[in-house]
Amino acid sequence: MNHIVQMKGMNKYFGKLHVLKEIDLTVEQGEVVVIIGASGSGKSTLIRCVNGLEEFESGHLEVDGQALAPKGGNQQVLAEIRKEVGMVFQQFNLFPHLTVKKNIMLAPQKVKDTPQVVANATAERLLERVGIGSQADKFPSHLSGGQQQRVAIARALAMEPRLMLFDEPTSALDPEMIGEVLDVMRELAKEGMTMMVVTHEMGFAREVADRVIYIHEGQIVEEGKPDDVFDNPQNERTQAFLSRVLVR
Repeated sequence: MNHIVQMKGMNKYFGKLHVLKEIDLTVEQGEVVVIIGASGSGKSTLIRCVNGLEEFESGHLEVDGQALAPKGGNQQVLAEIRKEVGMVFQQFNLFPHLTVKKNIMLAPQKVKDTPQVVANATAERLLERVGIGSQADKFPSHLSGGQQQRVAIARALAMEPRLMLFDEPTSALDPEMIGEVLDVMRELAKEGMTMMVVTHEMGFAREVADRVIYIHEGQIVEEGKPDDVFDNPQNERTQAFLSRVLVR
């Protein structure tokens, strides 16, 4: 199989705080890896390192065959990596002054010099794909939270990424809106999109993940197939965490 992400001995600090400790993690093409753990354990920081939103201090990080150097490194390499990696955040980060369609068209036109007619057609196709084709000409403020997050997913997909990163994409949503966003993510997984997902949605993790990673205080302490991690965790820290978050 082809490695899309490969981390070896990766370390990240915030000042004196050692946030990620000797991380070894490989993500294969077409794999869905779900990262779980308590708040503050380093989950979001880990995936933010993948597209250079956070710099790591030591170790090795390779994304889609390109090595990203510690402490920023080569900006040209980082720019190339970001063309291949889409990211969806907790907050939607849509431009309020642009219509839904224009939000999606912007990055392909600016970053990949996509002609306007092509970007327009791509935006319309992706909005249909995420189930909100009728909202194309509205402004973000006129959409529900769930609809805005689906726009954010469509915007990331417009760059035709080889890898999608999701940083707790449902945490800012009302409970009744969570399902519609998870449904879109399920469909992406079925279509073979490579995904790294940080989430507290354990049912989604069990259903969709090829592999579940549990992080505790900046270290990967357990990983495996969802049924193994959820039904028979080996590490006592994983056991304690799951006992708190799973409904028995």
